Amino acid sequence: MDVDPRHYEQIAINENDVNNIILSYLIHNCYKESSESFISCTGMKQPADHLENMEKRKRIFHHALEGNVLKAIELTGQLAQDILENNNDLLFDLLSLHFVDLVCSKKWTEALEFAQTKLSPFSVKEQKYMDKIEGFMSLLAYENPVECPMFHLIGLDYRQQVVDSLNQTILAHFNLPIHTAMERLIQQTSVVRQCLSQEVRQLIIFLFQFVFGGSICWLFFTE
Repeated sequence: MDVDPRHYEQIAINENDVNNIILSYLIHNCYKESSESFISCTGMKQPADHLENMEKRKRIFHHALEGNVLKAIELTGQLAQDILENNNDLLFDLLSLHFVDLVCSKKWTEALEFAQTKLSPFSVKEQKYMDKIEGFMSLLAYENPVECPMFHLIGLDYRQQVVDSLNQTILAHFNLPIHTAMERLIQQTSVVRQCLSQEVRQLIIFLFQFVFGGSICWLFFTE
């Protein structure tokens, strides 16, 4: 049932809903200790299916973020072998992180060999991988990779993006939500605000047209 916006402040917020939103965020981001503490403090029922592989996911992400990507790939395979076998894009991105780590460690020869043996085979499958490989190989042309136009590939943002993708893929494999309830609420709020802004703008345009006529309205709203 639709609720009059003027009555929103009178709506009672269910504490269990709030707790579920918080818990989903903690579980999604592998905060195992915080999740267990929160469950204990609130008296919530422990969702065993969610917590079961959290520690394993946490180890995988820790290795990937800390520069031990090959170990992260190994652990992912142990968790579920077909996760990476069926996702070439994700596997390529993970391998590219290892290439970046070699470049940043100034292991030029090892990085080149790794690119030839592990990354190049992807280019046979699709052209898009060749384009990506060329971007990564450009890092080798600079003694200081930060000076390369593709320097964003060695940044934390790119690494975090790949790790987040891995997290979502693992969650989806086990039929768990790939986005937290908090993220979905924020997305829904943004959509609602955008829709309301458009409705308000249309209302203002209508009032200007009604009061001043179309020519004056055109001057205000065509920029």
